[in-house]
Amino acid sequence: MTGTPELQALYPFLHGKAQDGERLDAAVLASIAEKARESRAASERFFEASAPVLLGAAKALAACYRAGGQLFAMGNGGSSCDAAHVTVEFLHPVTAGRPALPATNLAADIAQMTAVGNDVGFAHVFLRALTARARQGDALVGFSTSGNSDNLLAAFARAREIGLVTIGFCGGDGGKMRASGLVDHCLVVPATSIHRIQECHVTAYHILWDITHSLLADDRGAASTKGTTP
Repeated sequence: MTGTPELQALYPFLHGKAQDGERLDAAVLASIAEKARESRAASERFFEASAPVLLGAAKALAACYRAGGQLFAMGNGGSSCDAAHVTVEFLHPVTAGRPALPATNLAADIAQMTAVGNDVGFAHVFLRALTARARQGDALVGFSTSGNSDNLLAAFARAREIGLVTIGFCGGDGGKMRASGLVDHCLVVPATSIHRIQECHVTAYHILWDITHSLLADDRGAASTKGTTP
């Protein structure tokens, strides 16, 4: 079986032959084009269905900041990088004229996370930090490509008890995150590829950041015109 023409074509180096470089390049280029098409299609499906949810999340987050609240973010693995990314967007806005807004990445403190994970359990790593820092009127955003991260669900449950606005980014069918009823604004990417899900998440929270700032800028503009004569 190992010497069949089909297998020799797939693994020529195992039979003392060189791979056809031009054919290999053509196959890889076709794969790149297909992945790009998949990414665009996933993004179109997601935003077509989720644009109203995204607008609602931006309005809720703007209201949080308007009242003096702050944003907390959480995620595991690659999604912890999304938590870090969204918080730095608010803390260090790259667009001129937009103020820094308070945001905390709950996945940033390695000592705290490993202490709680070791002594109490990994399901508590975000819950403990949120309980100590969050106040009614703050906001919590969580990232999970599957929607099934137990430590996110535990933190969302505590956020509901405290009185936080909750925003969730997930994929597939939304998993436990969507079914829990704990997330006020749940953005679900209808895809099975983790990469396609994460690509949509990055675009979505960039838009969330942009709309939130735009809403707050409108507030500042309205405030500056009060008492003036047209």
